[in-house]
Amino acid sequence: MERLDKIIKLVSKERKVDVNTLSETLGVSKVTIRKDLDKLEAKGLLHREHGYAVLNSGDDINVRLSFHYDVKKKIAQKAAELVNDNETIIIESGSTCALLAEEICRTKRGVTILTNSYFIADYVKRYDSCKIVLLGGEYQKNSQVTVGPLVKEMIRLFHVQLAFIGTDGFAEAVGFTGKDLMRTEVVHAMAEVADEVVILTDSSKFLQRGTVGQFTPDQISGVITDKNISATKEAYLLQNQVKVTKV
Repeated sequence: MERLDKIIKLVSKERKVDVNTLSETLGVSKVTIRKDLDKLEAKGLLHREHGYAVLNSGDDINVRLSFHYDVKKKIAQKAAELVNDNETIIIESGSTCALLAEEICRTKRGVTILTNSYFIADYVKRYDSCKIVLLGGEYQKNSQVTVGPLVKEMIRLFHVQLAFIGTDGFAEAVGFTGKDLMRTEVVHAMAEVADEVVILTDSSKFLQRGTVGQFTPDQISGVITDKNISATKEAYLLQNQVKVTKV
């Protein structure tokens, strides 16, 4: 719903907004705003505190979903355009990837999503239009994903055209980077069974560098990001035959 997206955008910007302000800004009653906040809190996008909507803090996926939400939503919408009805794709964990899964289930029919993210499976559980295949393995609590040898073996049972992957950072010397070695090993396995690998990331990640090498430019086919990516980083990707799509 557009109004819910506007609430998230306002709270992400201000970090704390009172119900009266949201009601006046969006032109709806405080009762309606409270119902909207209940829905957003249930999805883990914010929490309520004495008449206020407050941005979550911390580092788990619910919290990361709140940051740059409006940009991530646009990236997800653009990525969903690459997916056809009745197709099978693979999606890694991550906040933008969760929004992509929701967009696919909302707008497509008969898509099968392979994922190691239990968060994504729960996030889209109300939709009957898509099918989720969970890849089992060792469970990481904070990121709500499976990792390890078992999940990699399961991934190798499949072949897909598209793999959608999030990232934690970027450096020209090594390419895209991650923060967790075991999660990075899983995305490598996903890339091996996909014809094309598409990175989904807001431009802030191009200013960070993770601790683990994830993908060099020659290992991916495209990046979907926002218009604030620096000209030098965009030029570097284009020079390495990576398609850059900006929202």
